[in-house]
Amino acid sequence: MDYSSLISKRRLRFAELEEAVGDPDLFSNPKRATEILREHRNLKHSLDLWESLETLKRQLADNQELAKSDDPDFAAMAAEEIPGQEEQIEELSTQLQYALLPADPNEDRDALVEIRAGAGGDEASLFAAELMRMYQRHAETRGWKAEHLESSPSEVGGFKEVILKITGDEVFRYLKYESGVHRVQRVPSTETQGRVHTSTVTVAVLPEAEEVDVELKQDDLRIEVCRAGGAGGQHVNRTESAVQVFHLPTGLYVRCEDGRSQTQNKEKALQILRTRLYEQKLREQQLAYSEHRRSLIGSGDRSEKIRTYNFPQSRITDHRIGFTSHNLTGVLSGDLSEFTNELQKTEMAERLAEAGL
Repeated sequence: MDYSSLISKRRLRFAELEEAVGDPDLFSNPKRATEILREHRNLKHSLDLWESLETLKRQLADNQELAKSDDPDFAAMAAEEIPGQEEQIEELSTQLQYALLPADPNEDRDALVEIRAGAGGDEASLFAAELMRMYQRHAETRGWKAEHLESSPSEVGGFKEVILKITGDEVFRYLKYESGVHRVQRVPSTETQGRVHTSTVTVAVLPEAEEVDVELKQDDLRIEVCRAGGAGGQHVNRTESAVQVFHLPTGLYVRCEDGRSQTQNKEKALQILRTRLYEQKLREQQLAYSEHRRSLIGSGDRSEKIRTYNFPQSRITDHRIGFTSHNLTGVLSGDLSEFTNELQKTEMAERLAEAGL
C-alpha cells in the first residue's frame, strides 16, 4: 500500500508540533505540553521509519539492477545483499504500519503491575512470587527499572498481593497483554501423593497516571496514619509509618506500609490511587474497542483466564490466541518475547483492519 499521502499529512503536522515544542510558554499548561511532546515523539518515530524504509528500497533497487550486471563479481555481491534487504524492508514495513495507526496515548507510559494470589492458597501465593520475579527479570532484560511499591507476604514465603512500578521506554505497550488470570498446574512441594494441583494468580497491568490525568482533591481524601504490621523488624513495628488513603467519592482504598517513612508511604499510596482512578476512565474507553481486540488487551475483567503454565509438560499456553510455547524455564526467567510478539501481531492485524490500512 502507498502511504505517501499519509506521510505528507504527518510531515505537515510535525512542522506544527516543532513550532509548538519551541514555544517558551509550552509548559504553562502541563497537560497540553505532555500531549504535544508525546505526539511529537510518535510522529518523529513514524517519519524516521519512513525515511529508513525509502532508503532501503532504493538500495534494494540498485542491487537488483547490479545483480543483472555482466561483471560476475559485482552481480554476486549484489545478489548476496538482496535477501537481507528484503527481510529488513518487510520488518520496517510492519513497524511503519503500526506507527501509522491512531496512537494509543498510554503505550509509552510506565506501568503499575498488581499481582494477587487467587485460588489455591499457599501454592497460589508462591506462584504470585514467581510471577513477580518473572516481571522483574523481564524489566532488567529490557533496560527498565522495577520498583517494589507495596506487598502482603504469605506465611510460606510467597505473596498474597504485590505491586510493582515499572519505568522505562514504552513499558505499557509491551506489558499490557499480561492483565488477566494466570493459571498454574504443578505438583506443590507439600503434596505427598504426587498429584497435580491447579492454582491461579491475577495480574493487572495499569498505565501509570500522571498528575495531569487525575486531579485528587483534598476534600475527596481521608488520609490516616497507623502502625505498620507484619514482618519488617524494629522500624516497621514501632513507628506509625503506614498510610491508608480513602477516596470518598468512589470508595477506593489504598494502604502502604513498605516505605521507610510516612512521607514515602503517602506518596506511594497517592500514586496507586491515582492510577486506579485512571484505570476506571480507561474502562469506558475500552468499550469502543472491538470484541476481539478487547480479548487481547483485557476487557477490564480481572477474572478472565489468559494463560496456563503447565509444569509437568513444560508448556505455556496463551488462550487468547491459542499460542503454545515449551520454553517454560525461559519465560519464568523473564523472556516474554515469544508471547508479546505473537499478541502484538494479532492486535496489529485487527487494528489495521479496523483502520482500513
